[in-house]
Amino acid sequence: IVSTEEDKYGLYSNLLFKYFLAEGVVCGHELFVASAKEHPDNILKELPAPLLDDTCRNELGEEATAVKSEDFQDSMKIAWRYQNLPKIEASPMTSTKFGHYYDISKTMSPELCQSIKWHSFYLPEELSLQPKMKTCAMNSAYRKLLQSIQRIIYHEGFDGSDPQKKQKNILRIGIHSLGSMLWGDDICSSDTPEDVHSLTKFLYVLRGLLRKSLSACIITVPAHLIQNKAIMERVTNLSDIVVGLESFIGSERETNPLYKDYHGLVHVRQIPRLNSLICDVSDTKDLAFRLKRKLFTIERLHLPPDLSDTVSRASKQDLAESAKLLSSGCGAMAIGKKHLDF
Repeated sequence: IVSTEEDKYGLYSNLLFKYFLAEGVVCGHELFVASAKEHPDNILKELPAPLLDDTCRNELGEEATAVKSEDFQDSMKIAWRYQNLPKIEASPMTSTKFGHYYDISKTMSPELCQSIKWHSFYLPEELSLQPKMKTCAMNSAYRKLLQSIQRIIYHEGFDGSDPQKKQKNILRIGIHSLGSMLWGDDICSSDTPEDVHSLTKFLYVLRGLLRKSLSACIITVPAHLIQNKAIMERVTNLSDIVVGLESFIGSERETNPLYKDYHGLVHVRQIPRLNSLICDVSDTKDLAFRLKRKLFTIERLHLPPDLSDTVSRASKQDLAESAKLLSSGCGAMAIGKKHLDF
């Protein structure tokens, strides 16, 4: 299970959600998309278009040229003693290719989407088929979603205990904004919710289904709306990977010179640890993302060498505090060239 803590306005978390589904389409995997807000059909229509072969090289070359131009302009403003330090490679051209690249300015062709098999779960339609039934174990929305996932796993040949008779494939499950009020849960509207354990029970059962099946799942969670932090701790413990997105939109950091090259921060809350009963908590605090013209990239955050005299004292104090937080990562940033791009 990959849990993504949504940013405040859900802009960038939705983008990662669609990247996960788009990669499944390109790889020929089956998809299962669940949502209580936007219809899964509309989500699939908005998947980013893949960049393949020559098109990929041309598009990435344009981005690399733009980045080099920005670096040249920045070098004119940096003191000479900083110019010989290693630079952070922001261009995808220098990193090892992993997966596929996507053009966020275009949508995937209908022919490519229709080339794979996919299943949808739209909560308003599912609840209209059967009256609501409240049980002591779980609310009706979560229960019906589990039943639908279980049915797909068993009937479509993804059950690990029953060998697939057809060509082996992988089921990619995407659940959008789980835990929001649209799912009939009240954990986002109260710090003492009536049904405090419904979400964690759902994740516990889902975790068991994924463990014995050929499937992978991404979930977006509105963590900024969940007032009871104990619930988020349980969600973290029941997930294999937890990543939080912090957007600069509407915050003081949007105009802070320290973060002028980025659109938000990436917080790695938890990563899986193999052959262990507990999960590893990453000490990486220096990841940031930015939305370019056609690509969404996650890079190592590097601090500017100095700020001009026109910067306010509060901004300089923020820079000093951030430098302390990033002190463990900045040393690695100076020599590393790797970053994550899509």
